[in-house]
Amino acid sequence: MAFGIKREELTLWKQKVASGEVALITHFWHDPRFPQYKTVTKAGCSDLDKLKRWGEKYGLKAKWIDRRSPYPHYDLMGETQIKVLLAEGQSEDLKRFRLEDHDD
Repeated sequence: MAFGIKREELTLWKQKVASGEVALITHFWHDPRFPQYKTVTKAGCSDLDKLKRWGEKYGLKAKWIDRRSPYPHYDLMGETQIKVLLAEGQSEDLKRFRLEDHDD
């Protein structure tokens, strides 16, 4: 389940993903398969080739893409999530979702 985002944020993420842009959205999250994580960042793009190339920059494998149509995405958690958020200029999400301390 997703928590801590506004409907407008989700709508904007969906629009960007559907238009072929790589878009990120972070939210609080609970999944019993991953009890150690309290947040997830979804990196989505409807253009699978573009999403694969984007993921390669961060060592992400194409087989990790959740191909759920119409919003294929990577689920980023832990250190990878923090690394990607910093690299993509999303340090505000690190503060907003109380992820581990980092240097801006």
